[in-house]
Amino acid sequence: MKKNLTLLLLRLILFSNGLPARAAKDYDHPMNRDEQRDQRRVQQNDNPNPKAPAELARWAFLIGAHRGEAKLKLDDGTWQTLQVTWEGHYILDGYAIEDEYRMTTAAGELLVLGMNFRAYDAQKKSWNMKWLNGPAGIWTDLGDPNLGGVHLDEKSIWYILKESMAHHAWTRATYTNISADHFTWRGERSNDGKTWEEFLVVDVRPAQN
Repeated sequence: MKKNLTLLLLRLILFSNGLPARAAKDYDHPMNRDEQRDQRRVQQNDNPNPKAPAELARWAFLIGAHRGEAKLKLDDGTWQTLQVTWEGHYILDGYAIEDEYRMTTAAGELLVLGMNFRAYDAQKKSWNMKWLNGPAGIWTDLGDPNLGGVHLDEKSIWYILKESMAHHAWTRATYTNISADHFTWRGERSNDGKTWEEFLVVDVRPAQN
């Protein structure tokens, strides 16, 4: 009985060893997932949903990949030049926009990495926008009605946000010099909401492939 059982187990082992290995293409390697994500972004239709609020088009200048430089004011009053990428896409079937912002030193050291999410509530006639600080996992409200909401005119868009990690209390963010091939983001800081000082200027243009 024991001999027969030993032979049966041996046959099972030999049979299992003879099975073909799982095809390499079936293995969901992390690199494959990254490539698939990039391919989806290339193939996606970066257009707003025809039923989306018309106001969403005010942020259309963010759509696509952008590169440029940022000038950051240091504590000693000098300005440091940094590298920036800014990439926006329509999401949720074109009803909202997400735009990723990345800022690094010339040596490639990561300083800022996060994602903005923007949508318009047509019933309340108000914007719902948030910034997600990726490394810290912290959400920040953008254009909070309690801080004045979002201001738009023919040349610029601006709002005030309460800082969660910076050394100052509030930042006034202004998008200006908006065109088909360029836009500028200007950051001003304040601790009292009355006196503002420019501390960061970002200039970007469409990235060249």
